[in-house]
Amino acid sequence: MEIAVIGGGHGCYAAAAHLSEAGHSVRLWRRDGEALAPVLEKGAITLTDWQGSRNIEIALATSDIADAMHGAELVVIPLPATSHDALSKVLAPHWEDGQVAFLPPGTFGSYIFAEAARGAGNMAGAAFAETGTLPYLARKQDTNHVRISVYATRLPTGVFPAIETDRALEVIAAAYPVERLSDALDGALMNAGPIIHPPLIIMNAGPLEHFDAWDIHNEGTQPSIRRTTDALDAERIELRQALGYGAPHFPLADHYDDTREEWMYGNASHEKLTDSGDWREHIELLSHRYMLEDTRLGLSLMASLGEAAGLDLPLINGFLAIGGAITGTDFKATGRTLAALGLEGLSLDELRALLQSGERP
Repeated sequence: MEIAVIGGGHGCYAAAAHLSEAGHSVRLWRRDGEALAPVLEKGAITLTDWQGSRNIEIALATSDIADAMHGAELVVIPLPATSHDALSKVLAPHWEDGQVAFLPPGTFGSYIFAEAARGAGNMAGAAFAETGTLPYLARKQDTNHVRISVYATRLPTGVFPAIETDRALEVIAAAYPVERLSDALDGALMNAGPIIHPPLIIMNAGPLEHFDAWDIHNEGTQPSIRRTTDALDAERIELRQALGYGAPHFPLADHYDDTREEWMYGNASHEKLTDSGDWREHIELLSHRYMLEDTRLGLSLMASLGEAAGLDLPLINGFLAIGGAITGTDFKATGRTLAALGLEGLSLDELRALLQSGERP
């Protein structure tokens, strides 16, 4: 299959290498040509995982978005949600009939990319899908070397518009282990990042500011934080149910306990992550994506939906408030709310209709 991978982050290089090794023809696009140069020079990315290290040839590495997008059947966008507003406009003129976009995860970015295409006058019949996590726990080791500690085994995925679900999932399933959800918002509310990361970065704020490097997934994941994470996840599940989304909800507790149902990364994934040592790092508290993406964007989306559904979500709103206090920013005013998405004022029935058809009521 012809696949475009958009971006130059950890997950992007992991996707380019993994999908190429799986036999797909991959075009890797990165805006920064100088940063892409090591891949251009070697025509390959070094991949390290449980099988060892090897060089994986990439069909095309380019800083020309048209070259990357034209003719691609699947467009994988494994980038932080903080990139979506600007990137959706870059990609907007290039979508073609039949293409499928995959945002792992999306924070409801599927809607942003679809709206950007419409705003650019591009009415191509593309579908936009999103899931609950990145398909890899991965970190770059060098400019063209990525290590994948864990591969996802289950990726619950929703599609915008939902009427394109059958077609879109058939395409994505050729690359990833997707499982069907009812629509893109169902997929957005599977996003694990806004549940795992806000407690980790906010409740570890002191050590993060004190130590040069700190592994928030290892010594930063203490029982008190895990209890808080489970309580925060309970609010996510309460919100899903209020919006009409049924089980499975992929509770985060499954990720940490191998006696429970297999989570998105399979068994022993947390231990593999911490054993790698790749997450022992310096985290800049005010600018890290756990703060600006998962807390500001992810939790503000949930808080906004909760307000529309008439729910009291004290932990979601509390972490938003504390994150805002730490950074000196109003996360609700700058977050990914229904108002920011242009969806304020829609009833829940009107929102459901939009998710199905892609057309505003």
